[in-house]
Amino acid sequence: MRYSEMDVILLRGDRDDDADEEEPDRESDIRPRFHKPRSHTIKHNVADGCMSGMVPHLPDLVPYLVCCLAERKALVRAITCWTLSRYSHWIVSQAHDLYLRPVMTELLKRVLDNNKRVQEAACSAFATLEEEACTELVPYLGYILQTLVYAFSKYQHKNLLILYDAIGTLADSVGHHLNKPEYINLLMPPLINKWNVLKDEDKDLFPLLECLSSVATALQSGFLPYCEPVFRRCVSLIEQTLNQNIANSQSPEQFEAPDKDFMIVALDLLSGLAEGLDGHIDALVLNSNLMQLLYQCMQDPMPEVRQSSFALLGDLTKACFQHVHQYIPEFLPILGMNLNPELISVCNNATWAIGEISIKLGAETSKYIPLFLNQLVEIINRPNTPKTLLENTGKCTSLRNIRDNDEKDSAFRGICQMIQVNPGGVVTDFMFFCDAVASWSQPKDDLKEMFTKILHGFKNQVGDENWRRFTDQFPVQLNARLTAMCGI
Repeated sequence: MRYSEMDVILLRGDRDDDADEEEPDRESDIRPRFHKPRSHTIKHNVADGCMSGMVPHLPDLVPYLVCCLAERKALVRAITCWTLSRYSHWIVSQAHDLYLRPVMTELLKRVLDNNKRVQEAACSAFATLEEEACTELVPYLGYILQTLVYAFSKYQHKNLLILYDAIGTLADSVGHHLNKPEYINLLMPPLINKWNVLKDEDKDLFPLLECLSSVATALQSGFLPYCEPVFRRCVSLIEQTLNQNIANSQSPEQFEAPDKDFMIVALDLLSGLAEGLDGHIDALVLNSNLMQLLYQCMQDPMPEVRQSSFALLGDLTKACFQHVHQYIPEFLPILGMNLNPELISVCNNATWAIGEISIKLGAETSKYIPLFLNQLVEIINRPNTPKTLLENTGKCTSLRNIRDNDEKDSAFRGICQMIQVNPGGVVTDFMFFCDAVASWSQPKDDLKEMFTKILHGFKNQVGDENWRRFTDQFPVQLNARLTAMCGI
């Protein structure tokens, strides 16, 4: 009989004297968790600094560390997992057969280690590797999922929480590549089993809900068989928390204040459903009181609740605007009141939601503009405004640094329309506009036509000689890009 690599891992005996996976977890060893609410930002690839001195040694060091993962002592294996995770960026950038594949394979073996400390270190290290590797992991998804799913049967309470994070990070990293029947049939049964077992008041729901939010977004239509019970439970969690909060405010001596993290993670999972299922969420929203609950959440005094509420509003606007439309007169004033850059994440999500609503409303937006225009202008002109906030408000110098996507497309359409209405307003900063236009790799044809019309219009307005003097100030690459894109 021929054993697979997975069989060998699972059938081997205890490797050392440090095997402790049968010992019950102590609740005191489980650190308190801190939920990070959903935030709508435009992602950047950030390289780890301060590594230049180590890079020449990594071709020898990484294989040595991979060998250390098989050391007899659990402490050595755990520390080696952590050390390898520090070099994930470099590992992913090299030949996969030499580095990524052996590192990934050995880390996954340690995910199924017989020592709980090694399990924890390996699971955390693998999550870090996932973040760096992203879609480079797609060819290995079957093996990765087999390992992570088997870990459900080995892990106790503490490490289960870390396993949820590793699965959620995998979903974030590979996205729609996870949406295959064989992967769904592997992954979803253990997650839904945990979902069914946990009670509404169990705080272990937090990491599971966060994990499911990422999985739902990645699986898209593949999550449809599971969406209705998940949707209804999330709505129920939000309603229970709001009702408990009202009871506490009216009779604090009789009712405890609720843990609003239940509401926050439920809002975030609903955002994941809306983003992943798109129009398929329509019937679920129609047959629920979600929009009324969302209106209450948007006015909650806790910033994290508002942050997640605005993210959900934006996702629902994109997925099923017909259910949002009737609430616009109530929603937009609340969004306008939350454009406070001191609360960056709240402000960022409110700005993003305003943008998504404006796209859907079209010309109807004009009557609501006084609710938020001054605040948005202040944000753009404010010193040290965070980059993600500038991207959502639509500043050229920030938009030039992001990849082509729908948000960038809609922002540039708005900028072009402003220039068409008031060409004089862009004159002093026209070079920044040209630079931002050149940042596009493949704009849609109608957007490219808008760029071309604006550039040729300015050239005709100032004359060939003045235009030549102006473009002589451009870097060579910028001139070449504008010529290729717009024939200018």
